[in-house]
Amino acid sequence: MNAPALSRRQAVAALASSAALPLLTGCARTLAGAPATSAAGPMTEQYAVGHLNAMAEQLLALQPETATSLGVDNGERAPLRAMLTDRSPEGQRRIADSLRMNLERVDGLDTSGLTHSTRTSIEVVRSAYRTALEGFALPYGDVAVGGWRNTPYVVIQNVGAYLDVPRFLDSEHQVKNAADAEALLLRLAQYPRTLDGELERARAAREKGLVPPAFLLEKALGQMNQSLKGATASGSLVEMVRTKTKGIPGDWVPRAQRIVTGEVAPALQRQIAELEHQRAVANNAAGMWARPNGPEYYRWALKASTTTNMTPDEVHQLGLDVLKQLHGRMDPLLRQLGYTGGTVGARMKALADDPKYKFSEGDKGRAEIMAFIQERLRIIRAQMPRAFNTLTRGNVEVKRLPPEEEPGAPAAYGGAGSIDGSIPGKFWINLRTTDLHSKYSLPDLTHHEAIPGHVWQGEYAQKLPLIRSILAFNAYSEGWALYAEQLADELGVFDADPAGRLGYLQSIAFRAIRLIVDTGLHAKRWTRQQAVQYFVDVNGSNPLEVASEVDRYCSWPAQALGYEVGHQEINRQRERAKAALGARYDLKAFNDTVVLGGNVPLDVLAKNVDEYVRGARG
Repeated sequence: MNAPALSRRQAVAALASSAALPLLTGCARTLAGAPATSAAGPMTEQYAVGHLNAMAEQLLALQPETATSLGVDNGERAPLRAMLTDRSPEGQRRIADSLRMNLERVDGLDTSGLTHSTRTSIEVVRSAYRTALEGFALPYGDVAVGGWRNTPYVVIQNVGAYLDVPRFLDSEHQVKNAADAEALLLRLAQYPRTLDGELERARAAREKGLVPPAFLLEKALGQMNQSLKGATASGSLVEMVRTKTKGIPGDWVPRAQRIVTGEVAPALQRQIAELEHQRAVANNAAGMWARPNGPEYYRWALKASTTTNMTPDEVHQLGLDVLKQLHGRMDPLLRQLGYTGGTVGARMKALADDPKYKFSEGDKGRAEIMAFIQERLRIIRAQMPRAFNTLTRGNVEVKRLPPEEEPGAPAAYGGAGSIDGSIPGKFWINLRTTDLHSKYSLPDLTHHEAIPGHVWQGEYAQKLPLIRSILAFNAYSEGWALYAEQLADELGVFDADPAGRLGYLQSIAFRAIRLIVDTGLHAKRWTRQQAVQYFVDVNGSNPLEVASEVDRYCSWPAQALGYEVGHQEINRQRERAKAALGARYDLKAFNDTVVLGGNVPLDVLAKNVDEYVRGARG
């Protein structure tokens, strides 16, 4: 469905609205005024779905980039195409107020007469909103509402509008006509205000005593100065506008130049000045234990990441136990390849140094990596009918991360595209150096980020009510991606490739070590170097990769814990279903249960598996 033309007057009027809540028409009015139950008792399915739809509209109005990413910024939502999220203190308060109001309403609902699917959606909303509100009650930080990136730091090496907005405008904001181009320019014009809203929050956090580690600030300043250099010279942002508006009559490029050089560059300078102020008083303590309210923040972040009540000590011990088991599986494979002496970590380091597993240097190697990923996608696509009864498209585009983001970014990340398929899912690959990747580890990374991992799973969630495409849970998302790696191995993609299987097992071991290292940094007072060295010594990890990884744990406390906690729980549920069903257990039916139930907290996942078991028993 094509969006109606968006006039400049409409867009400006929408921008002036307070979080665009007037856009919410009938559904929101129903939510605001109707009772939770009918006179006959429990509310109807239709009424419950109306509640869920209204809540989705409110979230989209408050976070309009999501509407664009999902491809639903059309019709009555068309004004959202010209908006960015308000990242100021007032914008954050507005989000929290909306969550609080809606949580009070859904907590009062009688769901006994609803279908299992709709009850699941309401439980998802309750969990996501409660957790987010607990985060908003803390004295600082960025809170992900139905997302994975909770962080105490508003602007740092992998957090902030200076990274998010240019990447979003380039990869997600589509321009097909003059209305789209006008919306792009209006969003670009808001970018400086977005930066200044963050600046206000960063200053307030510093005044409360929250200053990031010095080594993170140095990395962030390097990246931000690169962004400033580009803005001052009318670089990538202006070129992005030029490319997107080619062939569309209008003064798009001159307007973009005026915005970027006259407004964006000074706003970046203001953020740089604040980060330099922070750098002058910063120290190199890596963990939240060293920051005001840090232990309290870490407890909340651990809960948000894992959707469990595990303690840091419990998580730490889980990592040690899983790592021991995985190294026991890796040892015979290493011996098969001729690596017989030393620890598993030492032998994996030797494997990494073998030239036959390396890509070429420079642009030649970058091209090799891109071709390698496409071949692995072809191989795994052919296996999907063996793992699922219900298949999805796996619409994925492999893209290099923007160079200014690469120094502070992980090796890769990915996710599904728009609901209508017009924006493909993305497998973002970090190519700052080809040494980040090897021929034995890249197949597994492809399964994690793309198929049957994040891109594949995300497409199932898009078939659910809109609120379910917006809300996600880190332990489920990342647990599924690790389970996807396991599925690829179970489907035989490594049967003739022991080095590739080692890459897979090392990947899972990597996530087990995250449990050890993240809790080590934030609860046990480890240093940054201690954390990096643990990865290198114990798992044979690439020091180039794990240095950025450890920095990521420092800026996203507890996010790394969701991976193996979620993976363990999916496998626990699988074993539970096998034991309950015996010969009636079916792998494809179980996998369908997990993905068709959508992105859920781990306790809700268990309820979905209960429903599968009941149905399979007849």
